[in-house]
Amino acid sequence: MRERIQLGKWTEEGIDHLLKEASAISDTGTRIDFLSGQFLNTPYMDATLIGDASVPEVFVVNLAGVDCFTFLDYIEAMRISRSFAEFKNNLREVRYRSVKIAYENRNHFFTDWREFNSDLIEDVTEKVSTGKSRHVNKMLNMKDDGTYFLPGIPARDREITYIPSDLLDDAVIVNLKTGDYAGMYSENSGLDVSHVGILIKEKEKIKFRHASSSSSHRKVVDEEFRKYISDKPGVVVYRPISI
Repeated sequence: MRERIQLGKWTEEGIDHLLKEASAISDTGTRIDFLSGQFLNTPYMDATLIGDASVPEVFVVNLAGVDCFTFLDYIEAMRISRSFAEFKNNLREVRYRSVKIAYENRNHFFTDWREFNSDLIEDVTEKVSTGKSRHVNKMLNMKDDGTYFLPGIPARDREITYIPSDLLDDAVIVNLKTGDYAGMYSENSGLDVSHVGILIKEKEKIKFRHASSSSSHRKVVDEEFRKYISDKPGVVVYRPISI
């Protein structure tokens, strides 16, 4: 198996220590808050993964720079690991269906997590919505003109549940938890979400921790969630399952 490892500010021994410390935190959300907080100010980096329809897939661990999706990949794999070796194995499980390192097996869409990591993550969008959620069927990966966003990946008919942003009131906010994974619902054909991150609650406030590609950030940051989502169509909420 081809692999490329870039640990950035960490060493393997340092990650062993970090994961051992995190594993002692019993609450799943608090553990995710602790782990994801270690990535604050980590640079945003496009296209860190290697592989496409014509280029063989490489197993990549790049902690020196993340995009919004690889950030979640790393945090989800870390929260169920006690060592660097376990982290690598769990990352394969989180990122690839059947743990097979191949471009066509990679989770390219946020809803792929729900489909292929159901033992780790559950869709709680409808549960937390207090009756405000909406359901839509989309043919993921297919543009309006019939071409694909990702050549070599088949289109998938999938139901997406989301909460419209204008219905995201206090009754919904109170049901959200620290450590929830949030996807910004996309109204574009062929896409489920446009961006993902992690929700962090602090008393009455809630933050959106994410790898921001904005020119004013270009790094992992915390932003006020309600302000961030105010101009987005809606949100999809996934919750890590305690293990």
